[in-house]
Order: sequence, then structure tokens, then C-alpha cells
Amino acid sequence: MIKFLKYTLATFAGGIIAGIVLFFIGFGILMGIAGLAAAGDKEAKIEENTILLLELNGPIVERSTDDPFAEAFASISGTPTPEGLNRILSNIKKAKRDENITGIVLESGLMSAGYATIEEIRNALIDFKESEKFIYSFAPIYTQKAYYLASVADKIYLNPGGMLEFKGLFAQRMFFKGTLEKLGVEMQVFKHGEFKSAVEPFLLEKMSDPARLQTETYLNSMWGHLVGKIAEARGLSADELKTVADKMPMFRNQDELIESGLVDGLKYKDEVIAELKELTETEESDDLKAVKNSKYGKVYVPKETKGLIRDKIAVIYAEGEIDGADRNQGINSEKISKAIRKARRDSSIKAIVFRVNSPGGSALGSEIIWREVKLAQETKPFIVSMGDLAASGGYYISCEADAIFAHPTTLTGSIGIFGMIPNTQGLMKKIGLTFDGVKTNEFADMPSLNRPFRKEERALLQAYIEMGYDNFVTRCADGRKTSKEAIGKVAEGRVWSGQNALDINLVDKLGGINDALALAQEKAGLEKYRVIELPEIPDPFEQFIKELTGEARMFVGKSIMGEEYEYLHTLENLKNGHQVQARMPYNIEVY
Repeated sequence: MIKFLKYTLATFAGGIIAGIVLFFIGFGILMGIAGLAAAGDKEAKIEENTILLLELNGPIVERSTDDPFAEAFASISGTPTPEGLNRILSNIKKAKRDENITGIVLESGLMSAGYATIEEIRNALIDFKESEKFIYSFAPIYTQKAYYLASVADKIYLNPGGMLEFKGLFAQRMFFKGTLEKLGVEMQVFKHGEFKSAVEPFLLEKMSDPARLQTETYLNSMWGHLVGKIAEARGLSADELKTVADKMPMFRNQDELIESGLVDGLKYKDEVIAELKELTETEESDDLKAVKNSKYGKVYVPKETKGLIRDKIAVIYAEGEIDGADRNQGINSEKISKAIRKARRDSSIKAIVFRVNSPGGSALGSEIIWREVKLAQETKPFIVSMGDLAASGGYYISCEADAIFAHPTTLTGSIGIFGMIPNTQGLMKKIGLTFDGVKTNEFADMPSLNRPFRKEERALLQAYIEMGYDNFVTRCADGRKTSKEAIGKVAEGRVWSGQNALDINLVDKLGGINDALALAQEKAGLEKYRVIELPEIPDPFEQFIKELTGEARMFVGKSIMGEEYEYLHTLENLKNGHQVQARMPYNIEVY
């Protein structure tokens, strides 16, 4: 007994000591990161004849956070640190007028952003070329997305042993029906919209005809736009490029890439560096002067306008799922509503640009945000700029704007709602679980997960979905200044490309966030303005503590499941989110 107490006390004391040591080690690491963050805030300087190096091989989000903790997590997990689209666009614009920048080099062969995001960067590079500075692109491997960006470069070089992907677009879905049947789980579905196919993976084993039709429509629209832009930049015809894509050049002799006009040459990096030295008149014995995108963001370049500018345009970012399972990630309806309300009440803010990049989510959360958008639009110019996605709930929160901008490759529309509740009765029988209970009223046990819905319950839920759909269509009709019948013809949950959406009056113009800002400036009658970004980004240390649990869960999930973690994340959002969803019909990753 004495030995037991001795070892128990020793273990307890050892645990306390270890905990204290780990606390101080962790505290020291945090303070070290905080110190690095403070040091990183200092203004950077560059020399004459410097190249801006854009290495965009990681995720691209809407906003840069300059979060040292995110960078630390990325370093630990071996993944690239997310880069903000706002900083990329700002840096390219700044580099255009910076006398110290002689050109841009793209080393972005493995881009993982959406096509509309890439379009924003590509358009900024096209504008940069008006300065008559050079753009070179080099990579060992080009994905199709990366090649679309690189196609605007003056020279495109590929490593002689590298690969270039150019094969057309592909979209694929996963279906769970067979698995659920084996488990004894039935998904009870309530929806409105012939094309609202979010529920199909739980009910079918392949795409329905409407789902296939809408996918073919927007994929062909996107591919036609991409091929047309590449053909224009490379001096080729669209038909020539489609023929090349059908040959799958990725696995053919690389000389064919030069013959087809896709690239300008096959070069090793040292050869590209030698050419850049010659172009910039750098001595062969000297190193090229280059600055990375993250550092260049801290370089001060005088703007064209001088003095304090009081008038402001607010850019409000809404990115991710609306009120998903993790309220710290994505679009929190209360947080975004507060930001819109703040911009509406601030007299120095003369116009609002609402940047939406969302597949939708909670129907209730969408309604909450819609209300603040409507109030703001009645007060001052309110312009929406759509990113890769602004569909379902993402369109719901956009429809009341004075004008909506989308890219040709934006996916939008999906006007419809659905609800899903599982019936696990079959599974419960398989594992021997039974349930019994009492109730005081007819619907007191609704919804129940261990039995099928009764006829009256189904009718009640379907009526609720119909009411929600009618409300959604009404919001869109009012916002777009048209009839419910007109919206009904293009609704039914159908997804459209930005080009399709322009043709059917779901959006007003094709363009990016800079185009939206220009229109906001015009409508507000501003000669000069400065941009403020909302919601305000919290202090990195506070945000780190707040999100530690969520980040750790995501890190572990991704470490175990890899890319398949996204499927689990989607199921978690459907399970824990609001029961009625105004959401994209599926997770879309167009390759």
C-alpha cells in the first residue's frame, strides 16, 4: 500500500511538473511568434531593378490576415500558408507604379484556387502589362488552373522534365445511397427545386438528368471562356486549343507543347535566371534582386493621390458557409450583419462593396444577412462582387444589391432550399437498440431519428420548405426588379456560370472586385476615396486562442483522412448546421 501511494504521488507530482514545464515552453513559443509578428510589421524596403516574385502554390483566400500562428500551423503541417487575394491584387497594382519593380515572375505551377479567383489575378496582370514591364512564368509542373494564369505572361517556360496539364474540365460527385442502405439508414428529404440536387447523393447512385444537364451547361460555359482567353493571349484559335486538349499533352513529347504554342520553351531554372539577368541587365556574377509577395505587401509606394482622404468605400468580405457547424469559420450571420450595419451607419463610408464567396448554408442565416443588405442598400450604393461561388444562400444575400458583378467562371444561382433528417431505424435494429416513450401532444416527438416520419409530419415539413422557397424567390424577384414567375424559370435550384447568369439577368456585369469598386465610386459621386475592409480582423493572439480547438480538430482530421476530410466536414455541417439549408447542391471543385 505504501509503495502504491508512493508511486501515485510521484506520478501526480511528475504530471504537475511536466505541465508547468510544457506551459512555459508553450508560452515561450507563443511569445517568440508574437515577437516575430511585431518584427514583421515593420515597413520593408527594396532596391532598384527588383523583380516581384509571385509564388502562388498554396490556398488563396479572400483576405490576408498576417497571422503568425496560421503560418506556424502551416509550417508544422507542411502545407503552404494561405495567401490573400486582396494582397495579391494590391501588390500587382502597386508594382505597376513602383519604379523599383522591373517585372513579375510567376512561379505558380500548382495553384489550388478557383477559376474566378485566378481570373481576378489574371486581369490584374493584364493591367500590369500596360506599364510595359515584363511578366515571365516558370514551373516544373503546371496544373490547368496555373496554366490559365500563366497564359498572360510574355514568356512561359517549362522544365524539360516537367509536365503541363491541359485537358478540359471535369466535375464528379460521390453518392452515399449504397453505403446508407448497408448501414440501415434512410435519409428523409424535403426540398423544392427540380435542380436542387444537394440531396441526390443520399437518394441516388448516379446523377439525375437535371443534375447532369446543369453540370454540362456551366462546365461548357466555363471551358469556352477559358479556352477563348488563352487563345487570345497566346495568339491561337479556340479550335486549335480544343484539339490540343483532346490529345492530353501532359503525357506526350514535350516538343509538342512548343509546336502547339502552349509554351515558349523548355528551360531549367538556371537558364531562366540567366535570361532574366540579361533582361534586367544584372551582372552574371550578381544575384537577381527579387521580393516575395508577402514581403512586398509591407513595401511603401506613394499613391497617385496625396493628403488625407476622408471619404471611404467599405469592402465587406463574406467567405465560406453561412452559419456552418463551426461558427468560427465561414460566414457568421451575426458577425457579417454587424459589419454591414456598421458600414451603413458610418457617415464617412459613402458606398459598400460586398464581396461574396459562398456556397450558401443556413436559410435563416441568409435571411438575417439579407435584411441588413436591404437596409444598407436603401441608405447608400451597395455593390456585390462575386468570387468563385455565390450560390443558393450566397445568392440570397446578394440579390438586393444595386448591381451584381460576377466572373464568367463564377458559379451562382442555385435558388432553392432543402432539409434532410436521417431515419436510423434500420441501423438500430441491426445493433439491437429499441426505443419507447410517452408524449403529451401529437408532434412532441418530432423530429425523431429512430423512426420514419408519419404522413402528417411529412406534409408539415414539406409545407415549411415550400414556404421557405417562396420567400427565397420573392427576395430575388424584389431585388432584381422582376417578377416571381421570371425568377421561377431560372430557379428550381439550378446552378449557373457567371456568363449564364448574365444572360438570364441574375447578375448585371462581368468583372471583379476592382470593377465593383469603380461602380461604387461612380454611384457615390466620389473623386477620391480610400478602402476599409470589414469585418475587422481580430488580434492574431486572441484569434489563435479562440480557434485553437477548431484548428486542432481540422489538423488531426486532415492528417488522418487527407483530401477526403472535406466530405466529412460537409456531413458535419449538414448534421450540425441549421435544419433548412439554402446551399449549393454539392461541394464543387472544377479541375
